Amino acid sequence: MTETFQITPEQAEAYEEFLVPALTAQWTDPMLDIAGVAPGQRVLDVACGTGVLARAAARRVGSEGHVVGVDLNPAMIDVARRLRPDLEWRQGDAAVLPFDDDGFDAVLCQASVFFFPDVPAAIAEMARVARAGGVVAIQTFAGLDDQPVYGRFIETVLRHSGEDARSLIDTYFSQGDLPALRATFERAGLRVERVSSRMGVAAYGSWEDLIETEVKNTPLVDRFTDDQIGEIRAESEDLLRRHQGADGSLNLPIRAHLIAGRLP
Repeated sequence: MTETFQITPEQAEAYEEFLVPALTAQWTDPMLDIAGVAPGQRVLDVACGTGVLARAAARRVGSEGHVVGVDLNPAMIDVARRLRPDLEWRQGDAAVLPFDDDGFDAVLCQASVFFFPDVPAAIAEMARVARAGGVVAIQTFAGLDDQPVYGRFIETVLRHSGEDARSLIDTYFSQGDLPALRATFERAGLRVERVSSRMGVAAYGSWEDLIETEVKNTPLVDRFTDDQIGEIRAESEDLLRRHQGADGSLNLPIRAHLIAGRLP
């Protein structure tokens, strides 16, 4: 997957309604903390989606600060603008940010770098628009080897889909190499100051919601019959049961990495 894909208005609304509370909202405060976002600052949220991080940043910087969200997808921007019309929202590509040099105290990117076709170019762009002494911070997810449940679940899926489908299913975990990310930051002229790894939760209402999200709403859907999905469920039952509530909901542990670097 790359940052060039577009989504529909319905998908953007579903993202805000389901994925934000289930997965992304939990990382906003840690992101703001690791970047040292403070009252009065100018903050840019790159690949902002529907704006959950930008909204949190606006609360942190207060009335004297300024927050801008930028995303490639107009549908995402439309939802973000509906929710917070008082903030500044722009359409733009992370690899060619539509801003002048030295414009922001903090440039943030939450749960999006794995969609970018050229991660080093995007990090370099974030550094370009940060002011001297400013901070660039990202949040991504650890690789599958560091995911106690997702790693094993995805390996089960791949046994049925074929190894050639790996790039279709592990996108979210493809930028989890911390040494590589640190080197990318340093090549962009950023001095890495803080790195954090922490466990969060990916919440699904049911097994069916998990399959809907991870299989049926991805290009993998064409690779499976209903019988194969039933086999995946059977093989995953022991793994997932310990994370299942009495109502059938699933709360799966998911490890995230956060990294912040400062311009000299």
